[in-house]
Amino acid sequence: MKSSRLVSILLLLQTRGRMTAAQLAEELEVSVRTVYRDVEALGAAGVPLYGDAGHAGGYRLLDGYRTRLTGLTADEAEALFLAGVPGPAAQLGLGPVLAAAQLKVRAALPAELRAHADRISGRFHLDAPGWYTDAGADEVPYLPAVADAVWNNRILHIAYRRWREPTDVERRVEPYGLVLKAGRWYVVAAPGPRTFRVDQILGITVCDEVFTRPDGFDLAAHWAAYQRGFHEWLHQDRREAVVRLAPGVTLARATPLDGPAEDDDRTVVRVPIESVEHAHGAFLRLGADIEVLEPPELRERIARTVTELAARYGNPPVHGGD
Repeated sequence: MKSSRLVSILLLLQTRGRMTAAQLAEELEVSVRTVYRDVEALGAAGVPLYGDAGHAGGYRLLDGYRTRLTGLTADEAEALFLAGVPGPAAQLGLGPVLAAAQLKVRAALPAELRAHADRISGRFHLDAPGWYTDAGADEVPYLPAVADAVWNNRILHIAYRRWREPTDVERRVEPYGLVLKAGRWYVVAAPGPRTFRVDQILGITVCDEVFTRPDGFDLAAHWAAYQRGFHEWLHQDRREAVVRLAPGVTLARATPLDGPAEDDDRTVVRVPIESVEHAHGAFLRLGADIEVLEPPELRERIARTVTELAARYGNPPVHGGD
């Protein structure tokens, strides 16, 4: 629609400065002739817009001119206020900035779009972490420092705790970007690049030395590739377990095994596992809906845990005091 295109031209010139008719036409996917007509319409409406001739010419707005129009559609306004980022923004030290930005955008919205935004934020809230994640359990005291280093291309020296021996190590890293995954922050950093959990950083020194970010590095694409590689690594040794599942219970990557049907409609499947340790915790969460048949060491370990739990909960609790 022409009205939407006029707003787009106005916002493009406001944010980018001088642009040629050809550049505007390419951005808006219209003809140069259409841009000429739209520019004339803006001028007739009183917008202080003028054009410079010549090779370095183009259209621009009068210095200091700003518009309160946002160009947002109802759907775009709703999506903006649906973003569930107050918690992560606060962790990054940007909570007040986000609140101020949303307030300014809301004030600039026409009354109808403002009502849409208020309604969507009052009816939907996004909360990424799982139910059993303690909001204060994973402290990330060094997150603002890491974020600042990411933004300013500063080299970091970190003390880091990893899951294998030696657990506590020191690393010199070049932080490329931060990722929030399921309520947990990760920093992608060279050399490698490798991925570090920010809540596992024990100490940090921000260096005066800066690094050069690789041209073309795409954080989202890197993270997607990292996740694919991680899932492949989980099952690279092809360790498997054979389990019996209650009706309606499913497991990812499970393969049903042929055999006589169970009397209670339970199914027997073969499923890849990362390790006995990992499968022990994962299968226990399913309670009586799963029975491990193989490997023997996993079945025995779960049996010991269940026996200990039965002994603990089979006796009345003992309280201290008189």
